[in-house]
Amino acid sequence: MRPPRLAVAGGLLALALVLAGCSSDPLADQYREGSSKGFIAGDGSVTEIAASARGDVIDFAGVDENGDPRASADYTGEVLVVNFWYASCAPCRAEAADLQKINAQFEGKGASFIGVNVRDQAANAIAFNDTYGITYPSVLDVNNGAMQLAFSGSIPPNAVPTTLVLDKQGRVAARILGQVTSPSILETLVRDTIAEGS
Repeated sequence: MRPPRLAVAGGLLALALVLAGCSSDPLADQYREGSSKGFIAGDGSVTEIAASARGDVIDFAGVDENGDPRASADYTGEVLVVNFWYASCAPCRAEAADLQKINAQFEGKGASFIGVNVRDQAANAIAFNDTYGITYPSVLDVNNGAMQLAFSGSIPPNAVPTTLVLDKQGRVAARILGQVTSPSILETLVRDTIAEGS
């Protein structure tokens, strides 16, 4: 005799819930496995731009998740890593620990990190930071899109995550389109950009 379909479905649902409870971040794990449920992101490609071919200085201003003002002028003379993200973005979750590790590595050594949260309000951004141990600020860009507009020549629309490395003048020196899957590449990009003109 076959078991009733409802009982089988209930059993599968219970098993799925148990398995989900065992995972630290199911959305990020799904993404790593390739079952991203239709999510479209960048392909992880890396673009480096020679100093002589870099575009204009990026001028930006906004307010971070704690209500503090952030502007490009705050980072003059140092390399700035800018990461576009949002809390429910699976590849953003998957790369978060690596970004924080690199941020800590270069803190006070010529480079700073700043996030640009493209979808969330402050409470979600703060919860994300607490969950993943993120210590660098993120400008909230959901209401006016001013940050995305400031970087519009450097990032394609809807390519989240995207990580940019700005040189000491504030020009885009490198771009990783999609998840940072190889932290050593970002480390090298930051280190090389710090070393420019030394």
